[in-house]
Amino acid sequence: MNPIIHIVDDDPDFRDALAWLLDSRGLPTQTWSGGDVFLQALGAGAAGAGWPPAVVLLDIRMAPVSGLSTFEQLKALNCPWPVLFITGHGDVGMAVAAVKDGAWDFLEKPFQNNVLVDKVEAALAAVQSDESRQAQQLREALAQLSQREREVLDELLAGHYNKNIAEHLGITPRTVEFHRANLFAKMGVASAVELAHLLGRHGLR
Repeated sequence: MNPIIHIVDDDPDFRDALAWLLDSRGLPTQTWSGGDVFLQALGAGAAGAGWPPAVVLLDIRMAPVSGLSTFEQLKALNCPWPVLFITGHGDVGMAVAAVKDGAWDFLEKPFQNNVLVDKVEAALAAVQSDESRQAQQLREALAQLSQREREVLDELLAGHYNKNIAEHLGITPRTVEFHRANLFAKMGVASAVELAHLLGRHGLR
């Protein structure tokens, strides 16, 4: 899946200018008029389908939901996308604090186009590298599962509960719990939902 640069800014002219610049450099974009609509879209299904590679360009001053508030909600969603804040001179202090709190970087207006593109490409390279590394780790973990653990995994991905899995496989619920705990440990996840998201995101179902 091709990476996307999400541009979240409530100034339509500035938002469109950023989109034109990045599109002209071969970086596909999707624009959002504010943090509220961006977060609503994620809640409506983008995050539920996994986190395909992306970078977020986020204006620090927006209404009704500020860039900082949007960033905090992205963190609450465990969104792995690098966030690059766009800030005016008076907001540099807030942007620095956001970087210390996990944001990728910030850019102060006015900025040179090449500087913006360089920062976006660096963030994109980092997230794609992480994606590739995680996909390889998942493949290796899948290869380490026993036949029974694979069977339990298939049942979990089908949305079945322990009792149903036990009936389908002809084993006890306690044995299902044992295999489930083992495969979660090998895959490095805490829940079936998290595992389903990871496998779906990397096309490993």
